[in-house]
Amino acid sequence: MAQEIEHIHLPIRGLNLHVAQVGKDELGTVVFLHGFPEIWYSWRHQMRAVAAAGYRAVAPDCRGYGLSDRSPEHEEAAWVDLAADVLAILDALGVPKAFLVGKDFGAAPAYELALRHPERARGVVSLGIPFSPGPMPLDDAMPEGFYIKRWREPGRAEADFGRYDVRRVVRTIYVLFARAEIPVAKEGQEIMDLADLSTPLPEWFTEEDLDTYAELYENSGFRYPLQMPYRALHKIPDQRDARFQVPVFLVMGEKDYCPKFPEFEAGMKSGIMERFAPDLRIANIPEGTHFVQEQLPEEVNELLLGFFKDRPVAACDGTKTVRTHNNSFSSCFDQYIQVLLLNARGRLAVEFLETYRNETE
Repeated sequence: MAQEIEHIHLPIRGLNLHVAQVGKDELGTVVFLHGFPEIWYSWRHQMRAVAAAGYRAVAPDCRGYGLSDRSPEHEEAAWVDLAADVLAILDALGVPKAFLVGKDFGAAPAYELALRHPERARGVVSLGIPFSPGPMPLDDAMPEGFYIKRWREPGRAEADFGRYDVRRVVRTIYVLFARAEIPVAKEGQEIMDLADLSTPLPEWFTEEDLDTYAELYENSGFRYPLQMPYRALHKIPDQRDARFQVPVFLVMGEKDYCPKFPEFEAGMKSGIMERFAPDLRIANIPEGTHFVQEQLPEEVNELLLGFFKDRPVAACDGTKTVRTHNNSFSSCFDQYIQVLLLNARGRLAVEFLETYRNETE
């Protein structure tokens, strides 16, 4: 019989944070960190699966999301706060070390905690978001109607969302983010105009799921979620000297729009993550979208449990082992990082690396 998910509130760094948990911790603890427009509930399938396998699953609502408190100084939201919150949750639960699983912006605190406190991380899993060594100029290579560019503009998303009830807003975002194309509005069009009620929900996302999300966003509102992550992207810490001391597993849905961001695309083509994560594995899920853990839970659960058990991931269909970078190639990574962090366009960086390879072959 499936174990019931328990809900608690913990006093964490001046806020009461909501935490969902299930499982007995026979094999260890797994912390799941959600993205936007998600909450703890987005991990429901994974929580039950890892609990059934003998792990304790812990999934907090990020500060300002779901049933967690909102920080009164939301404009000061910083990425390091998210990692510090997770560390404090581990302390409050008496967990010395855990696997960290992040999705969307939830990957950032997972990476950050593993880098700053490797003694507290057994490994890191990111769904769809490669590690970035610093702030990414996502706006610069994208058109004016790029959704992140629109949502970073103070008041723009608030006015756009304010035309509809919360349920309609969450519904539209789920429809848009489940597509393979990056959401971009035309001139005179807002992001919420890119889908209407005639557009069906993804088949794996039910009306009951939508009700759950809508109820929790009714509680939290969108004020903090717009600040974190979108209006805090420039605050991503500079980690050019970072090196992971724990295993890292990147799970990519091939129909997820995020890897098409120029900087992510450049980084994946260049193999830049190898520089920072010596023990790196990457799995590609051919039909996976931005919400792959909800869309294809059995595939994701199998990959997660394989990583937790084996480290590195056992070979399976759709999984590839990343090559190890050699010394001659690694010397050009420093130049690549500098180009990327100096606001270079992602495609320019790819072109630079391809030129380098051609010259050295």
